[in-house]
Amino acid sequence: MEYRISDKLKNLKPSAIREIFKSLTNPEIIAFAAGNPAAESFPTEYIQKKCAEILETAPITALQYGITEGYPALRTAVKARLKDAFGIGRDFDETIITSGGQQGLELTCKVMCNEGDVIISENPSFIGALNAYRSNGAKIVGVDMEDDGMNIELLEKALKENPNAKLIYTIPTFHNPMGITTSYEKRKQIYALAKKYGVLILEDNPYGELRFSGEEIPTIKSMDEDGIVCYSGSYSKVLSSGMRIGFLCAPASVMAKIVVAKQVEDVHTNNLCQMVCESFVTSDEYLPHLDKIRDLYRRKCGLMLDAMDKHFPKNVKYTRPEGGLFLWCTLPEGRDLTEFVAEALANKVAVVPGTAFNCDTLAPSNSFRLNYSTPSDEQILRGIEILGKILSK
Repeated sequence: MEYRISDKLKNLKPSAIREIFKSLTNPEIIAFAAGNPAAESFPTEYIQKKCAEILETAPITALQYGITEGYPALRTAVKARLKDAFGIGRDFDETIITSGGQQGLELTCKVMCNEGDVIISENPSFIGALNAYRSNGAKIVGVDMEDDGMNIELLEKALKENPNAKLIYTIPTFHNPMGITTSYEKRKQIYALAKKYGVLILEDNPYGELRFSGEEIPTIKSMDEDGIVCYSGSYSKVLSSGMRIGFLCAPASVMAKIVVAKQVEDVHTNNLCQMVCESFVTSDEYLPHLDKIRDLYRRKCGLMLDAMDKHFPKNVKYTRPEGGLFLWCTLPEGRDLTEFVAEALANKVAVVPGTAFNCDTLAPSNSFRLNYSTPSDEQILRGIEILGKILSK
């Protein structure tokens, strides 16, 4: 039988990262291509004990259907943390618990965009978001990045040229894949342009709790006095990626439709995991746990950068993150990225080519992403030395 795939999905390609991830089951591969939090960052003992306690004292709540908006105690905890840590939350805002941060991005697109509408995105950007937008029939218009965030002139040009733009998608803090942070001045300019052109901002901040150097910069959502910013976050990077607990804060009128859209997708997020999450983030262990993770990533990122400074040729450029999980390397002009990535994998080092993150799937790239949270210290040192030898040829 010939299967006729829907127009929305027939041209959609699988995530290059998820495909590469399949090869990482080989223990000989040094996994610079992953985006996983460090295994040692999971509070496994706490989760084990709390799961047992919940299933003993509140099994029906954990195992029965829940409300779509999320476990009430967790929603309360999320709202409090957003207010205290990021200055987020106005009287016109509502919050929902999502199945990972990814779902919040997809639901916002589904609610706001008709097929053919435009989403203006940083270029490069998070492949999971880009594929979510493509699957909903949105057209993605990329705006090139500078060292301190989007090129503002190009952003306004894109807004002028695309009157059917519905969203500006941005990862301003510890950007995936580049690892850079958008400056405070540019955040204000992005907000002003969104207001001027009547477009919502979708601020994606899954790494915001993972700053290990530099000064905190206010979120764009904290500037929102006009109800034009939707804010997506996640506990995947600070608690457990496998539990799939995310959240979305958005104006109430938008959130009302997001709730309906989520009911269609999965009814509600896993109750047991929500209950564990609420218990942990409201406990005395949460803030010391964040400090522990920050210390871990400060050391691992520093280890990788020191090794790159030692082994990489001077004509290879790379970012120096102040937090998050990733950094971005750019080859000199004329160097073949595909050849480099293939040779690295042949030498048992996996990196993600920059083409995977392009808004335009046919556009070239001479950059690649490295992750420092997943590999061990030994793997970081050995893998960077191998890459340095390949780059120095």
